[in-house]
Amino acid sequence: MSNILVYAETRGAELRKVALEAVTAARKLADAAGGGEVHALLCGPAGIAARAEQLGTYGADVAIVVENAGFERFAREAVAATLAERAKSGGFRAVVLGFSAQGRDLGPRVAAKLDAPIASDVTSIEAAGDALVVKHPGFANKVVVTLQVTGSPVVISTRPAAFTPAENPKSIRTETAQAAADPSAEKVTVKELQEGGKGKLDLGEAPVIVSGGRGLKSAENFKLVEDLAAAFGNAAVGATRAVTDDGWRPHSEQIGQTGRQVSPQLYIAVGISGAIQHLAGMRTSKTIVAINKDKEAPIFKVADYGIVGDVLEVVPALTEAVRQAKAGH
Repeated sequence: MSNILVYAETRGAELRKVALEAVTAARKLADAAGGGEVHALLCGPAGIAARAEQLGTYGADVAIVVENAGFERFAREAVAATLAERAKSGGFRAVVLGFSAQGRDLGPRVAAKLDAPIASDVTSIEAAGDALVVKHPGFANKVVVTLQVTGSPVVISTRPAAFTPAENPKSIRTETAQAAADPSAEKVTVKELQEGGKGKLDLGEAPVIVSGGRGLKSAENFKLVEDLAAAFGNAAVGATRAVTDDGWRPHSEQIGQTGRQVSPQLYIAVGISGAIQHLAGMRTSKTIVAINKDKEAPIFKVADYGIVGDVLEVVPALTEAVRQAKAGH
């Protein structure tokens, strides 16, 4: 088994969770295929090398550090060129990255530069001889597609939260390298970043998501969703497209086919009927709990647990139960 190259996604001088997920997926693949090293490309501003040890904790053998002030913000062309150049020179079997906003941009660029096949938004990867077998949701998450990908290298992007970061400590070796293209010469540059509320978990990072729909009846009742999320302490708030279109919640919280695609450990759907567009964004969640007064709502067909009742009565009771459970620990 040849080595595997991972793009360790960063934001500023910090690693993103999808970077650790990609390293975990690559480590499992390398080990299952009989061995091989995991090399992680770490692009960022001065000081990003300090994050190399964290990559080693999750199974990376080598960190290739490229420090450049132009990597403070995402420089798509320079990163793609650097990733592709390393993939060519290192003879890697696969290039693994997260299917995040950055990954969706980078994956096709790198595949085109390498003239390589690409499998996107995958939820599992296995080695099968000279091929890699991957699965990913298709047709708005109504089916799971199994693909056999051949060639070397292949580009694979993993669905955020589909692979839980797992510690597998390695004595990581660090190399320094130069960017293959000048980040300051980008054709498209990022002029401004608008961040969400400080202290709020990103939907793609949260292990628990509490999401609300029109069944809450009004924007004011979304406080019930916020209170339940706060009771968990590690939860983010999501919403359906109908809710964001009505202005009840910001579009950054929209989950669905035209919004965010998430796979948290726990997804609680509050007053959500379960339109196919919404299911496309959350169907791969590990455990789904649905609360709806309509026992025939489509959401119950994908839910692991269902509560039939008025959300205005059920959610406050559930919030109090969560608070008591947390207090007991």
